[in-house]
Amino acid sequence: MPIYALGDVEPDIHPDAYVHPDAVVIGDVRLGPQASVWPTAVLRGDDGYIRIGARTSVQDGTIVHCTLTEPTIIGDDCTVGHNVHIEGATIADRCLISSGSIVLNGADIGAGAVVAAGAVVSPGARIPARAMALGVPARIREGHSVPEGYSLPAVESYIQRGKRFRAELRLVEG
Repeated sequence: MPIYALGDVEPDIHPDAYVHPDAVVIGDVRLGPQASVWPTAVLRGDDGYIRIGARTSVQDGTIVHCTLTEPTIIGDDCTVGHNVHIEGATIADRCLISSGSIVLNGADIGAGAVVAAGAVVSPGARIPARAMALGVPARIREGHSVPEGYSLPAVESYIQRGKRFRAELRLVEG
């Protein structure tokens, strides 16, 4: 799997984390226990740093980047869906960042919130805890509160998937 140091800075990947062989992890990136990074995801900690919490999955095709002044921090028990782009944002614990969404510089996503598929969270936006953000630009769905623990079944699924891939994945033809 392509895991690269950048100068003297090496990724810090917990031994219980899973990084698919076709994912790329570069520089100042820390992956917590049971975190998983899936095919064609790119985590590039070059200008700043990236922190991925325990049991968080970063799924296929996702790009996670940072800036000199805005690290990317993703909390524990999060699901980051397919083809997401996160740039210099903070995402609290138990969030679902749905497929194809974009979370931009300085955005702050509260605990248990959901960013809907295809939504674009503008720079500096604040999404409250357990809120649902939809659309372009993302707006809060009024009168709706995400149920407590909403994302946890997906979290557990990806913990188990990481264990399975670690044990069973094999290259058939190269």
